Amino acid sequence: MKTACVIVCMGVSGSGKSTLGRLLAERLGWRFIEGDELHTPGNLAKLGAGVALTDEDRAPWLAAVAQVIDDCFASADSAVVSCSALRRRYRDRIRGAHAQVGFIHLHADEALLRERLVRRRDHFMAVSLLRSQFETLELPQPDEPALSLDVAAQPLAALVDRAEPWVRGLEQSFKIAE
Repeated sequence: MKTACVIVCMGVSGSGKSTLGRLLAERLGWRFIEGDELHTPGNLAKLGAGVALTDEDRAPWLAAVAQVIDDCFASADSAVVSCSALRRRYRDRIRGAHAQVGFIHLHADEALLRERLVRRRDHFMAVSLLRSQFETLELPQPDEPALSLDVAAQPLAALVDRAEPWVRGLEQSFKIAE
């Protein structure tokens, strides 16, 4: 029986969740799901205006991300999902009942990420919200299957090279645990 594994590329805005996630999914031969596309139009408008989302605002977005992950498991399709997943309770919400969800926490110095955001074109997220994201961030805990990658330490290809064997090992451990 084919089983699925889902990896969530998480972190604050500008950390490279979508970029690394796409490359990793391609390398693994898995589907990539852009979590930003699951935001409601109201959330996108708020974020673009520099208004931080409340937990109430995030609820439908997290529900949509959780549904996509549920769908992956229902169809036995492994995937990489980009989602900030800044708080533990957000990660718990999107993981749901699925133990086979791992997280890759992408991080860097706030100044570097701010510089990346300033250079970014055609993105909905206001640069002014970066500080609030750092304040909201709860680092993955030892009981969460997570890999932490400093995106300033190595080029993107090297980060994918580091992530791939971790994901393969996690995928194998999930299969053994079933």
